[in-house]
Amino acid sequence: MPKSVSSRGVDEKTLDALRLRHSPGANMAEARASNKCAAPDTGLSVEMASKLAGVMPGAGGQSCLERYEYAKHGVCFGFNPDDYFGTMVRLNGEVKQSAFGQFLAQNYGQVVTRKAFNKAVKQTWGSDAVDAIKLTCDGNPSYLTEMQISLLADRINQPLQTASFAPQKHPGNCGKSFRLDAVGY
Repeated sequence: MPKSVSSRGVDEKTLDALRLRHSPGANMAEARASNKCAAPDTGLSVEMASKLAGVMPGAGGQSCLERYEYAKHGVCFGFNPDDYFGTMVRLNGEVKQSAFGQFLAQNYGQVVTRKAFNKAVKQTWGSDAVDAIKLTCDGNPSYLTEMQISLLADRINQPLQTASFAPQKHPGNCGKSFRLDAVGY
């Protein structure tokens, strides 16, 4: 995010799943998951679109995922799409390079316990970070399908650290164990 995040008075907001979750901007219709391509084109630079494709496989092409994500999570503060997605790419890289990211990579395709998952988070960023992560699972057996990480907006432009995280209201629907997709992230 641009450094202007804090100066806009949004420091009480949080970055949710590496995405800001708020209502759409005044001049933008509500983004609907069922019709992603109805959202306006983001105007991403070619360079940023290429970087984004490396961390968001559904971006670009016919899925229009980047349009939906920007319309739903980024436009409300008037962020430049390159800045918004650039922050997502940077944070994704920080997670991958962390001890927690190594835990995920070592367990692709495996069943992990929530206890082991939380331990990896705690060892990487501290106990408060455990409460900042919401996990969504689906299927039988249970697969982890989404991980939302809630961050303080005034910490967005800094490297991830213990003080970066904001608690989630709900830990998600994953049970005591779940499978990490073998494809990885």
